[in-house]
Amino acid sequence: MQPSKQTSVISPRGDLNMLSQYEVSLLRDANDNGLHSIFRRCCLAVLNCGNECDEPLALLDEYSDFDVRVLQRHRGVALEVINAPGSAFVDGKMILGVRENLFSVLRDVLYVHGALESHTGLNMNTSEGITNFVFHVLRNANAYTTSKKTDIVVCWGGHSISREEYDYSKEVGYRAGLHKLQICTGCGAGAMKGPMKGAAVGHLKQHFGLGRYIGITEPGIIASESPNPIVNELIIMPDIEKRLEAFVRLGHAFVVFPGGVGTAEEILFLLGVLLNPENSELPFPLVMTGPRSAESYFEQVDRFIVSTLGEKVRKYYRIIIDDPIEVAAQLAKGTREVFDFRREYSDAFYFNWRLNIDEELQKPFIPTHENMATLELNNSMATHQLAYNLRRVFSGIVAGNVKEEGIRQIQKHGPFAINGDAELMKRMDALLEAFAEDGRMKLAGKQYVPCYKLAAA
Repeated sequence: MQPSKQTSVISPRGDLNMLSQYEVSLLRDANDNGLHSIFRRCCLAVLNCGNECDEPLALLDEYSDFDVRVLQRHRGVALEVINAPGSAFVDGKMILGVRENLFSVLRDVLYVHGALESHTGLNMNTSEGITNFVFHVLRNANAYTTSKKTDIVVCWGGHSISREEYDYSKEVGYRAGLHKLQICTGCGAGAMKGPMKGAAVGHLKQHFGLGRYIGITEPGIIASESPNPIVNELIIMPDIEKRLEAFVRLGHAFVVFPGGVGTAEEILFLLGVLLNPENSELPFPLVMTGPRSAESYFEQVDRFIVSTLGEKVRKYYRIIIDDPIEVAAQLAKGTREVFDFRREYSDAFYFNWRLNIDEELQKPFIPTHENMATLELNNSMATHQLAYNLRRVFSGIVAGNVKEEGIRQIQKHGPFAINGDAELMKRMDALLEAFAEDGRMKLAGKQYVPCYKLAAA
């Protein structure tokens, strides 16, 4: 039984107590160019913390009477949340972690809009400008530390995983916590929550103090992956491409747990980056791992990657099955290698400036039916270009599965048409079919209805 809806007035903390009249008007503006709609949706997702639901339209329908209003007062501003999920409150008071994440929404929505609107020193039509934008958003969110550490482990994996896979991700997180490594995930449930929860225990055992549990999301995905209760640093990037770049610029080591199309998208983005010859000398520790029951999953993923991108991609990752102690040891070893490399070349410890990301990977891909149907997918393409387009395919399927706009497009126009070489489509169909059969597409337990149809070009 869900707790009853609640209404409350809270005050932002720190600098967010002071907003200009213009900023307040933006947050109140419900028109197409105003920020109220995106602000409201992100706030609702944060307040829905702990309630695992990956159907954004269902969430919006259930809380259609929810609203968040900016109240301007003589000493600053306050937020009035109206008919919010009762699970965000204890004894009538908003849970502190939820409240802090709500302020993170306010901070990032305003900053991203201001940076994009002003374009001060940022040319968003260039690769350099986009990277600088990502840097500024992360800096504004206080994501950087001045300490000379390379201790952030980015954990990717699905929100819809088995209990055994969840417990395994938690054990890996625990072992990483014993190595005093920090955790960064997509902030949702499943393989995003497990490593954080495990690391929290590991940190406590090491008397490590308050660990960092960084959750990076974006407005299109946050409703289907509400921040889990462990997240203590929430960062909202404007789109999936900048979210992915934020991960690879901020993280020092990477671990992939079992997942679905979103995880496949993340893997292909990363491999697309690493296939760039300019990145060949950069240490970039990447481990794929799961319990013994997930061995066939990684065999499928490995087979798909190698059959589409070639045997050479195997040098960029290591698959470790059912050995969380070894995984944590490899992550710790990898972060030390990153530290030594950056110290030798006088690179920043907190942001991977040296990593080269092609502009094609940085610019937003809008998964419309036309854009999905015209993606080029054939084995005669350059390997990195094929990786880019495969990433876009999976991004579109994610949108059709769980993003509000993508779901509405599918409802209106039917499934996305994806065309490519017959053999490539056969391999993709096998992978997607396996994801669906294993229940990796949805949380709600319903039979999965594909938002796509594959055809040989």
